[in-house]
Amino acid sequence: MEARDPELRRELDATLKARGELGPEYESALIDSFLEKAEQRLAGTHDQRMRRHLAEQRMAAARGGARPAGPAGTFGERFGFGVASLVLAVPLSAIGVANAGIKGLVVAWLGIVGVNAVHAARAWPRGRGKQRSPTDWEG
Repeated sequence: MEARDPELRRELDATLKARGELGPEYESALIDSFLEKAEQRLAGTHDQRMRRHLAEQRMAAARGGARPAGPAGTFGERFGFGVASLVLAVPLSAIGVANAGIKGLVVAWLGIVGVNAVHAARAWPRGRGKQRSPTDWEG
C-alpha cells in the first residue's frame, strides 16, 4: 500500500461525509467500517508482498542462486562460529582464572563447550535413524 492510497483516501472522505450527514450517533459504526476496510487493504498488500518475496526466492533457487541456509547455516558459518568462540576463549579464560582460579577456568570452558555443542547440534538430523545425504554436508 502506498503512503497515499487514493482508494483508501476516497473511503475516508466518504466516511467523513456520511458522518456529517448522519450525525455523531453513527460515528462509531462509520469508524469501525472504515477501519475494517483499511485492515483488509493492509492485509491484502501484506499477502501480495509475501507472495512476491516467496516467488523471488523460488526463482533464485531455480536459477541456481544462493540456497537459503539451513538451521545451522553453511560450513563457513559453522567454522566461523567455532573460530570466534576460540578467540573469545582467551579473554574468558583469563577473566575466569583471575576471579575464581581453576574453578573459574573450568566454568569458562564449560560455557564455551556448551555454546559450541548447542550450535553444532542444530546441524544434526532430528529423527533417529535418519541418514544424511552427501549434499547435506555441503555448504
